[in-house]
Formats: sequence, C-alpha cells, structure tokens
Amino acid sequence: MRKDGELPANTTGPAGPTGPWSLVVPLKPLPLAKSRLADAVGPLLRPRLALAFAQDTVAAALSCPAVRDVVVVTDDPLAAEALSALGAAVVPDAPAAGLNAALAYGADVARARHPGAPVAALNADLPALRPAELGRVLGMAGQFPRAFLSDAAEIGTTLLAAAPGMELRPAFGGASRLRHLSSGAVEIPPAGVVSVRRDVDTGADLRAALELGVGPRTAERWPVTEPPARVVRTGG
Repeated sequence: MRKDGELPANTTGPAGPTGPWSLVVPLKPLPLAKSRLADAVGPLLRPRLALAFAQDTVAAALSCPAVRDVVVVTDDPLAAEALSALGAAVVPDAPAAGLNAALAYGADVARARHPGAPVAALNADLPALRPAELGRVLGMAGQFPRAFLSDAAEIGTTLLAAAPGMELRPAFGGASRLRHLSSGAVEIPPAGVVSVRRDVDTGADLRAALELGVGPRTAERWPVTEPPARVVRTGG
C-alpha cells in the first residue's frame, strides 16, 4: 500500500517548475566528516575521501543540464577552495546551528542569487552520481511543491526539492524519509535513479558505490591495493 505523500511510478502530478535548478550541498569540516567510514578506510584516508565524494558530487551536479548552479555550505577552507574551483558558490556554515539550518540558509542564498528558481538540497556523499539520473529526479520533483528521494536504505533522504515560493523545510538526519513524508513532501519513485540514492556512510556503502562506478576524484583517492578494485564512472 502506498504511504501518504508517496508518488506511484505511473502517476504524474500538476504542472510545475522544471528548472534550471539551484542545488544546495552541505559539507561538514573534513576532520569531522564521514566518521562512520573510519573503521573501513582508516583515519587518514577518511577526510580525503569525504572531500573526494563532495568533489565528484558537485562536478556531476554541475554537469546536469537541469542545474543552474550549486551552493555549497561549509566552513572547511580546503573543501571551499576545491569546490569553488569546480564552479560551485561556497558560503560559510554556522557550525552550532546544525545540518538543517545550514540547508535552509543555503536555500535562502540560492534564492537570493536566482529569484524564482526551484531549489533542492543534495547530499555531498554521492560519488557515483550520474548527471542524467539527477536530471530525471529533478524533472519529477519539478511537478510538485515539495518532493524528496530516499536513500538506498529507504531510511534517509538524499535529495529534497522545493518549487519557487515554497519553503524547503529540510528534516535531514537519521530516519528523514518518514519525516519528509510526514511534512507533506511527495516521494519520488526510486526506479532508475540508483546513483542519486547511493550515499556513502559505511564501508559497505563505499563498496556499493564502487560497483556502480565512482567519479575520478574518489577513484584517485581509493588505494589500488584496497578491495574492491576501483571502478571509474564514465559518461552520464
């Protein structure tokens, strides 16, 4: 049975914005990022991988024709420099305010830059992200006032979108899928957009992303000697 707010795969919603989109990507200071990966990759490689994930995520997003710009919210100077070099706009975070406050602030910045544009929050840990799949998700999200995509585990959220004039109302962290459903956001069907759902928090998540094919920066930072063998994403 379909849960309230969930969109069946064969349903289309009312006409809405199709883009171009402004995306907001949050990133913790690298020494604190991806703490659950430490056991799998070690304490030295963990922050380097966190940055690589974000670089591959932002690069793929900026390659998506439906995306106008990416606003990264971070207080990490190394990450800010690296992601700015890719073409992202970087704004400082307020560390004590938390993830959802950072996303709401980033959405305000994005809308100040481009009034009238739809806005979406996107996780920074999607190293296998395909621009074509992201475009498909945004196309579906644009049919509704607010919409979201659950993660591969169907517990969390990797993308939350809001039409012009709609508050983003992010509720990321932990079991955010149910919180976004309860908030009235429409759930985007998961079929055919696996790369947009494949966030990386654990060693098992990383292996799954590698099997999909990760971007070049993640592949470069994952040691050749570590199983599974690196797989580099090519094409869209």
